[in-house]
Amino acid sequence: MIGILGLFLGMGLLIFLALRDVNIIFASVICALIVIATNGLPFADSINQTFLFGDLGAFTFAGRFFLLFAAGAMFGKIMSESHAATSIAMALVNALGAQRALWITVLSGALLTYGGVVVFVVIFAMYPLGLRLFQAADLPKRLFCGAIALGAGTFTLTALPGTPSIHNVIPTLKLGTDLFAAPLLGIFGGAMMFILGMAYLERERRIAKANGEGFVAGPNDSIPSMESIAKDVPHWGLALVPLVLVIGTILSPRLATIAGASADTPWIAFASSQPILWPSIALALASVVAVLIFATARRNAIRLMGIGTQDAIIPLLATSAVIGFGGVVAQTEGFAAFTQAIVGADLPPLVSMFAAASTISGITGSSSGGLQIFMATFADSYLALGVSAQELHRLVAMASGGFDSLPHCGAVIVLLQITQQTHKQAYKDIGVVTVIVPVVATLLTLGLAMII
Repeated sequence: MIGILGLFLGMGLLIFLALRDVNIIFASVICALIVIATNGLPFADSINQTFLFGDLGAFTFAGRFFLLFAAGAMFGKIMSESHAATSIAMALVNALGAQRALWITVLSGALLTYGGVVVFVVIFAMYPLGLRLFQAADLPKRLFCGAIALGAGTFTLTALPGTPSIHNVIPTLKLGTDLFAAPLLGIFGGAMMFILGMAYLERERRIAKANGEGFVAGPNDSIPSMESIAKDVPHWGLALVPLVLVIGTILSPRLATIAGASADTPWIAFASSQPILWPSIALALASVVAVLIFATARRNAIRLMGIGTQDAIIPLLATSAVIGFGGVVAQTEGFAAFTQAIVGADLPPLVSMFAAASTISGITGSSSGGLQIFMATFADSYLALGVSAQELHRLVAMASGGFDSLPHCGAVIVLLQITQQTHKQAYKDIGVVTVIVPVVATLLTLGLAMII
C-alpha cells in the first residue's frame, strides 16, 4: 500500500511541480527518489542502472536521440534566422488574406513541423507575425495559442506518415518499421485532427466576434509592421526547398525500391537500418542547403549551427529526465499490476493499447516519454496479441499525442510563457485542439483499423 501511495505521490508531485514552472529535470529527480524510497527499490541500482542508464534511462535516451534533437534544432534555427519560416507564412498571408489568421497560423505551423522544424522554433518564428495578423483581424491571443498548437503540435508530429519528428522515430526502433508506417491510417487520422481542430477554432472565432472579444497585446509584446516582417525575406519557393529536401531524403529509399532498386543497395540498406541516423542526416543536409541558398544564414552559418545545437540540449535533457522517472516507475509492483490489468482487460487489443499509451503519456506529460515507456514495457505484449507492427506504430504514436498535453506538459507551459498567456486565459483552446481533438481522431482511426 505504501508503494502504491508513493507511486501516486511521485506522479502527482511531478504534475504539480510542472504546473508551478519548477524545472522538469529537477522535478523528475525528486519524484523518482520518492518512488524509489516508498517502493523499497535498491537506491544505487535504481539511480545508476534504471534512472540514468537503464533501457528507459535518462542518458540512454539522450545518447540515442542526441543527433536527431541537435539536427532538428540546428535546422530550425537556420530556417528561423534566415526568415525562411516567415517567408512561408507570408506567402499564405498573400494567398489567403490577413483575415484568415487562424488558417495561416495552422498551415504555417504544419508545413514547418512536417518539414522538420522543431515545435519550439516554430512558436518563436511565428509569434511576431501572429501578433500582427491577430491584431489586424482583432482576434484574441488565446486563439493564436490554439492555432499554433494545432498546426505545430498535433497531426504533423504523430499522424502524418514520413514526418521526421521523434514521435514517429521512436516506434521504429522497437518494431522495425519505417517513418511511413500505416500511411492510410496516418493520413486519415491527420485529416481528422485538422478538420476537427479547424472546426473548433472557427467556432471560437465566431463566438469571440459575437461577444466583442478582441485582440489585447501582452505587456511585453512589440508588434512589428508587415513591412518590417517582410524585410529580407526570401522568396517562398526558395524557402520551401529545405523542407522538401528533408521529406524527400527520408522518402528516397522507399521511392528507389519502388522504382526497382534493390533493397540490398548499400545506401538503401543503410537508410533502412538507421531509423534515427537517417532523418538526422536529412535534417543536417537540409541545414547545409539552407545555409547555401539563404544569404542571411550564410553570413553566420557556423554560429547559427552552434546555437541551434546548443538549443537542443535543454529539451533533450528535459525529455530524458521524464523518461528516467518513467523507467523508475516501470520497476515498481504497482506499474506491473497496471500493465497486467491493461493487457489482460476484456477489451479489443487496440482499445487497451490506446488506454495504456494515453495513460502513460498523461502521467509523464510527454508524448515522446510516454512512447518510449510504452515501447519498452507494452509493445511485445500487443505484438503477441496479433496487432501488426505497422498499425501499432501509427496508432500508438497518435495515442501518445493526446493526454500528453495536459496542463503540466512542458510544451504547453513554454507556449504560454512565450505568448504571455495564463492557463486560465488560453488552456481551454490549447486543451481542446491538443487533447480532445487528437483523442477523438485517434479513436476514429482506431475504429477504421478494426474494420479494414
